[in-house]
Amino acid sequence: MNQLGKSDLYVSPLSFGCMSLGENATTYKDMLRKAVDAGINYFDTADLYQKGLNELYVGEALRPIRKDILIATKVGNQWRSDGSGWDWNPHKAYILKSVEQSLKRLKTDYIDLYQLHGGTIDDPIDETIEAFELLKQQGKIRWYGLSSIRPNVIREYVRRSNMVSVMMQYSLLDHRPEEELLDLLNNHGISVICRGAVAQGLLVGKAADSYLQYTDGEVAKAAKAVAKLAAETDLDPLDIALGYVWGHPAVATVVLGMRTAAQLDEAVRTLRRAVPLSGLQREQLRHAVRSFHYEGHR
Repeated sequence: MNQLGKSDLYVSPLSFGCMSLGENATTYKDMLRKAVDAGINYFDTADLYQKGLNELYVGEALRPIRKDILIATKVGNQWRSDGSGWDWNPHKAYILKSVEQSLKRLKTDYIDLYQLHGGTIDDPIDETIEAFELLKQQGKIRWYGLSSIRPNVIREYVRRSNMVSVMMQYSLLDHRPEEELLDLLNNHGISVICRGAVAQGLLVGKAADSYLQYTDGEVAKAAKAVAKLAAETDLDPLDIALGYVWGHPAVATVVLGMRTAAQLDEAVRTLRRAVPLSGLQREQLRHAVRSFHYEGHR
């Protein structure tokens, strides 16, 4: 288990991204309980997913073992009344209202980690922080964090808040956090919750396609480098893809979306090994991809 920032939360190196859950109650309950039995203790959802139904599914499945696991959810995206989409709302009043709905759906009286689901530099950041701090004082949340890849937003929350984590996309094919954010967060005792570590499966066997600013040829080259290192170390490509991000000390856990029992089984095998790559191995992989830097929100 890894400590999440300076909090008293200890998370499994691999965690369950619940957005991928289907709506079949038997299937999702079975998946989540099997994940717990395999040593996964951290489950990530959001009030945005399936218009709140995802929180409901997670709450129903995990209620019998609530004290044994950690539930993280997110706030900030407000569904329009006609259901046509959502609008960004980081205001204190909205957060305080939304947490009550999330608690009800999750069938719990506290949330282990409450995360702002996005953020812009023009937000009323101090007001947003006030909301999270108040919820902490009230015992409705244990800790709070941010879900963002924007350097300018992350820097402000590092400076102004007591957040313990930042959820961000990070992989061999999206190594932008290495530019400054990973070291910044690590130096301040703030953990990274990594998503997108397998780059939509492109690093672990999915047919090559363009990804972010990379061509399909560049993606294929990166996947080949992952497969080569896997063969040299007697590991699987998934071990290598996750080992790359586990190799940075800021990363506390990697969130994977798992839709099938086979995907869960593969993830559990990787969790049992949980091999962070060495600096030399990480550098070897980085030579297979050209550098990718932040262009906006700096």
